[in-house]
This record gives sequence, structure tokens and C-alpha cells, in this order.
Amino acid sequence: MAIRKLVIAGGGTAGWMTAAMAVRLLPSSVSVELVESEQIGIIGVGEATIPPIRNFNNVLGLDEREFMRETNSSIKLAIKFENWRVQGESYFHTFGAPGAQMGFCSFNHFWERARSLGDDHSLWDYDLNYLFCERNGFNKLPTQNPVYEVPYAYHFDSNLYGQYLRKVSEKAGVIRTEGVINHVSRDPDSGYIEALHLESGKVVKGDLFIDCTGIRGLLIQKALGVSYEDWSDLLPANSAVAVQTEREGDLVPYTRSIAHSAGWQWQIPLAERVGNGMVYSDHYISDDEASHNLMQNLPGKCITDPRVIKFQTGRLSQQWAKNVIAVGLSSGFLEPLESTSIHLIQSAVVRLFKLFPHEEISPILVDNFNRESKEEYETVRDFIVLHYFLNERNDSRFWVDMRNLNIPDRLRDKMRLYRETGVIQQDALDIFRDSSWLQVMMGQGVGVQSYHPLADKMSKDEFLETMAKLRKAKCQPLRQLKSHEAFLKSYLSG
Repeated sequence: MAIRKLVIAGGGTAGWMTAAMAVRLLPSSVSVELVESEQIGIIGVGEATIPPIRNFNNVLGLDEREFMRETNSSIKLAIKFENWRVQGESYFHTFGAPGAQMGFCSFNHFWERARSLGDDHSLWDYDLNYLFCERNGFNKLPTQNPVYEVPYAYHFDSNLYGQYLRKVSEKAGVIRTEGVINHVSRDPDSGYIEALHLESGKVVKGDLFIDCTGIRGLLIQKALGVSYEDWSDLLPANSAVAVQTEREGDLVPYTRSIAHSAGWQWQIPLAERVGNGMVYSDHYISDDEASHNLMQNLPGKCITDPRVIKFQTGRLSQQWAKNVIAVGLSSGFLEPLESTSIHLIQSAVVRLFKLFPHEEISPILVDNFNRESKEEYETVRDFIVLHYFLNERNDSRFWVDMRNLNIPDRLRDKMRLYRETGVIQQDALDIFRDSSWLQVMMGQGVGVQSYHPLADKMSKDEFLETMAKLRKAKCQPLRQLKSHEAFLKSYLSG
């Protein structure tokens, strides 16, 4: 069965990201229709991204300045983790890779040798993203030299992003249909979904359906009965309370993640406001307590009322079933600790169009899609679990329990390999590179027993001189560094 019509059930960020990419990449012989209702609200607290969002926007042909103006964007270079290992301590997980390529082993091995020789510079002294964050600055550097690479993402309003992509998509030919989905009809033989039936009586037929109906999962779960894998044994946080505040003080180019007695608090500085929230487990703290704690620790005056969001961490056993692909919250939920929600939408969309079934829905395409989705979700889950598991806090039962999680073997083996050798095993579909794992393990206090012998190839004096030159090179762009706010004002006025 050739695919001639793609139907997207649900709008929001997931729906319009899918629609925008579909109309951009699919041949004109495939029509795209999106069904959504203004009556149905969206969660819409996603405000932080990771650098691959820039590739996605580039493929869509978006102008960065226009996109940033439309979505209230600011620059994101890192996440600052506060109180995660112990109270009163902090570290950065930046998007940069510290140091430089110096052979067939990672830079951290050279840094470990420098430490053994008495050099007390931190790993982050070699990280340009960190140096920018410490000075609340940002500049685009006009060079291709990898030493001066500053990977960045955005803080933005995901609701505005969805609205912006809607304008782009409709202009490019996507049909938007307003209406509430009442039920779906299925082919009695294949079980494939044939049409969406709206409360208005309208029937929307299609060949391939994308479920972007959020945690309701109207197509993939309710109509097709795909099961959900509960991961609350590894990620027990099941609640969040969110509120927006006015922005006060300097505009920093990073997200703040501040651990508290039963979870953590986020602060995300958009260009004109701050997104705030508290992630927690209601088994350890009540909704009222969490809301009270959040309201007592806000960086500015509230501009919205706090709202509580309930969720269950986990994923679908199949993200693609029959002729339905789940994208966004309908496919699963991982708490927003490392800003992966929008990326998992993006990744699913990209995977779909790489494996798009132009002529027929082949089982091998479906199996490959599901295998890759499963591995990607699991590696993100493991990275988030890492933060919790490595804590050394004793101030609450929550943190003690997190330290005693029964973690997956893959995660345990990865930590053991790093501790014993300084090597970080990179999984093929892990969206976080070795520099990310390195920074979190170091920030959470994991030490190594040895470093790679390749780091000993240079003589002591030559080696220390090389490291000093690298630090000096990393500091050169700081001379012309603009404040984050000054950069945005200059860049977005162009």
C-alpha cells in the first residue's frame, strides 16, 4: 500500500515539528494533514534544548534570527548542577568538549596526567563553553578551528515554537483541521487505522498516522493497545510544578538544576522571562509542599499561577505499531533533567523520514525503527539515572534511596570501566557524547585509578608546556566576549 496521505493526530511541539519536516522532505504526491483542537491544552513546559535542535531547524530552512525572535529564545551553553553530589557544591555539564584532540585517547587522560604532575587546573578550565558561562557571555566565533568550537542550543518557549512551525508548515502546504477526535476506525483484517472520526462528524482518512496526542496516546495506546513500560523503579519522580517569573538580574547562558530534598528545581532563562519548576516524587513530598518550596525559591515575581503536572517515567514497548508512529509524550516520558524531551521528538521525526515507508509498511522498517528508539530511550534513561545514583547526600530518605537503586548492567559497566581505566564506552545511539558522561561522572565525584599510557608519550616539560598553551588558547576569545544580553540585542536586531 503506497503512502499517499500522512495524518498527524495532535498539534503542539511534537505535531508541528513532524508536520514541518514532513512537508519539507516528502514528495508532493504525499499530502499532510494535522488534526488538533484549541479546546485541548498542551503540557508545554519544554523550554530547554540541546545542540542538535540547530540541525533540525537548518534542515527546515529556518532563519535563526527570525526563529529566536518568534520563540523568545536565549542561548544555552550548559546546565549548572547545584547540590547534586553534596549540598553546597556545583558543577557544569556543558555542550563543549574540554581540551582538544591530542591523539587516540580522550583529553581527560592528558588532564589526569597533568594532575598527577601537580597541575591543579580543573578540567573545565579547558572548556570554552564553561569559560563563557562563568562570564555570562556569548559570541559566535568566526573560525573553523575545533579548539574554538562553542556548541550551543536554545532556551525558548515551546508553545511559541509550535505556533511558529505551524505558520511555516501551513504556508508550505500542510492542511490543518480543527476538531476533537471522538474515535478511530480500523480495517477489520489488518487492524490498521483507517480514519479519525471527529466530534463534528468530519472523517479524516489516511494511510500513515502519527500519534502526537500526548500522554493520552489516543491512537497508539487506546486504539492499538500498545503496552507501556514503567520505569519508575529507576526514575521515581512522578510530579512537577511549573511557574513563570519575570527576569531579574543578568541573563545567564545556561540552565540551573538545583537539587532539593525530594528531587530538583529548574530555572531556565528565556530572553524575556524565566521558566521555573520543581520535579519531585509525591511518595516523598506532597504536591502542596513542593509548590510551597518552589514559590519560596523563585528568582523573580510570578507572571503565571503554579500548576502541577503528573507523569509516569517510561516508554512504549513499540513506538511504531501497524500504521501508527508515536512522537512526543505519546511515546514515553523521561523527566527533563537533561533537556531531552524536544530532542526525542526531533529524533523520532528524523528516524521516521529516514525509514519512511513510501511504497509499503515493511516489517523490517518497523523493527529497525523500534529497535533504535528503544536503545535511544534506554541510554538517555541511564544518563539521567547516573546523576541520582552517584549522589552522596544523607539529608533525606529520597537521596539515600537513589543511591541504592538497582541500576542497569550497562550503566554499572560503563561506570566501572571509567573508574578503572578512564575510558568511556560510547553507545552507538547515545545522544550524549563521552564528554557529557565525563563531566557528570567527574562532577558527581567519580575518580579514576589510571589513565591511558599514550598520555605519557611527551616528556614532562613538553607536556606541561603543551597544556599551558592550550589553556592560553582557550582564553583568547574571552577578550572580545559580549555579555549574553548584549549578544542577543545585537544579533536579533540584525
